[in-house]
Amino acid sequence: MSKEIENKGVLRLPAELLYAAEIEALKVEDRNEEKPVGWQLSPKAVLKFVTGGQAGKTAITPKYIGHNRLVEIAIATLLTDRALLLIGEPGTAKSWLSENLAAAICGDSGKVIQGTAGTGEEHIRYSWNYAMLLANGPTEEALIKSPIYRSMETGTIARFEEISRCASEVQDAMISIMSEKTVSIPELNREQPAQRGFSIIATANTRDRGVNDMSSALKRRFNTIVLPAPANLDTEVTIVTKRVAEIAGNYRLKATLPSHEIVEKIVTVFRELRQGMTLDEKQKLKSPSSVISTAEAISLITNSMALAASFGDGKIADPDLAAGLQGAVVKDEDKDKLVWKEYLENVMKKRGADWRGLYNSCSEING
Repeated sequence: MSKEIENKGVLRLPAELLYAAEIEALKVEDRNEEKPVGWQLSPKAVLKFVTGGQAGKTAITPKYIGHNRLVEIAIATLLTDRALLLIGEPGTAKSWLSENLAAAICGDSGKVIQGTAGTGEEHIRYSWNYAMLLANGPTEEALIKSPIYRSMETGTIARFEEISRCASEVQDAMISIMSEKTVSIPELNREQPAQRGFSIIATANTRDRGVNDMSSALKRRFNTIVLPAPANLDTEVTIVTKRVAEIAGNYRLKATLPSHEIVEKIVTVFRELRQGMTLDEKQKLKSPSSVISTAEAISLITNSMALAASFGDGKIADPDLAAGLQGAVVKDEDKDKLVWKEYLENVMKKRGADWRGLYNSCSEING
């Protein structure tokens, strides 16, 4: 992808462009290191790109904040002939880690299949330009290559998001590709073999278990890594603070970045409702029907900044946060509204003056 894209008002840059300077600095530092076929960086440099560090005078920002050992295992998996499956609760940075691994390894994170109920086998293998097919029959020019096909052809990494949301027959189409490392094209009487460097990073949401369970045969072809939710309050606050600053800069939000106190309040509410218990473990709570993840906390605070910039004085206020909290927690009107009301009255209200403004704003919206 051309760097010219940076000057065209793109809403979201892919990781390889967003962190292009860091990748270039790592390439310079890494130039004498042996690299696997198809990789632009050595495994150690990929690890540094993802977990952070220093490359010459360039600071490498951490893209994934968590267990570094999990990142090491993920990188090691991609050195072998096994595919990588990242699973976890919503908001555990599965897609973000997948994108940054692909960006660091091959400089292209864009060969992506988004798994949905409508994803068909042609999205996995190939399809045809039917106008050209009717005019000239099956030809190379009429062939429409899937992201996986193009990754096999170029020896790069393909990403398969939310694989468990695809129908079973679509998932099964992956088995032969992952076993044989080829795509058969009977209409052209040939096969497309995978070039060295080809691999697949898939993600799956643990909340989607039972939607389309992956077969044992497919699971065996993946090395599976479970990405946990942030281990403690401080880690989650760090993640939220970092990502909010990055997103706010990208969207050019003209609002002051949230204080540590604001982020800590939102993360505290999310963690307590998520685990069904206050942080001091003295009071049990009801949990809402939805998963209020770290990703939702980031989205809530970013949206609060947009509200403050557009309709306030540029500083996040309690009413800005309250609007986001209401939407994040109350997904099922009948059940979740009661859960939220109990939390407000039994927990937030009793936390004193520091929480009084947020409590009042939330109570007003909750009715």
